[in-house]
Amino acid sequence: MTARTPVLSVRGLSVRFLMPGGRRIAAVTDAHFDVAPGECLALIGESGCGKSVLASALLGLLPANAQAAGQARLGDLDLLAADERTLARTVRGRLIGFIPQSPAAHLTPVRTVRSQLEETVAALTHARGRAAVRSAAEAAAERAAFPAGHLDRHPHELSGGLAQRAATALALVGDAPLLLADEPTTGLDRDLVDHTVDELRRHADTGHRGLLVITHDLAAAERIADRVAVMYAGRIVELAEAKAFFGAPGPRHPYSRGLLQALPHRAFTPIPGMPPELGNLPDGCAFAPRCERATHACTALPQQADGIACHHPHVPEDLRA
Repeated sequence: MTARTPVLSVRGLSVRFLMPGGRRIAAVTDAHFDVAPGECLALIGESGCGKSVLASALLGLLPANAQAAGQARLGDLDLLAADERTLARTVRGRLIGFIPQSPAAHLTPVRTVRSQLEETVAALTHARGRAAVRSAAEAAAERAAFPAGHLDRHPHELSGGLAQRAATALALVGDAPLLLADEPTTGLDRDLVDHTVDELRRHADTGHRGLLVITHDLAAAERIADRVAVMYAGRIVELAEAKAFFGAPGPRHPYSRGLLQALPHRAFTPIPGMPPELGNLPDGCAFAPRCERATHACTALPQQADGIACHHPHVPEDLRA
């Protein structure tokens, strides 16, 4: 079978923040991954590991003191090389639908949710005429489980969960080739989490669109993802099929395994220690100080092979034990 061209292809993506005094913070280092048509890739990891910085790099939303390197191709367009005009007029909303981590900050405070949805529908769809635009806006709200009775409210009148659903509705309007959802279930109860991720999944299930979900909610990731990318201290340390990752044989990287074992319905055992500061990373494996499998070999940086960046990955025999 001939492999399909990825919707998104990321190669060697790195982001450094330049701080006063010449200090550099390595927020993302050498990220490699693809998102195929019809696929959902879930990017998971502890808070502060660089997931949201990676999303900002793809959208050209990094602050002025950030430097990005590598390639991130969306079709024929390299997102990292695109200028602001291209990103604003062609990419955001049209080629990439974006659900932000802090939705209230991305909603226009002086306009109702309805007016923002209708403006987005008019700009990104073929709906014409007041009635058609209004109907399409209400349909988008319904997809995101945003209550019709709240459409005429302003963002400051919404709870965190409602703001999240409003942002999701806006992102779904254009049926963009890539949907990038950064913590899309924040503030939602479990039923709404399931509804939201199922609706995001339908975006990819057309077969020609891709979905990149950044989340700390492993239950949501298990429900929606085809593949999982695990990030630790700015690096992707494991890429795996979701079925094998959450089921058998399970994760191979010790950190990935620790994430699952910390879940209440599994061992409920926390990973010892704390993640390193991104401005003070060790030369070798950043997870080694927290890893029970670490040896002297871990003082050298592990290279990724077969989707794993680890000197001592679990092998199938370990995972069956």
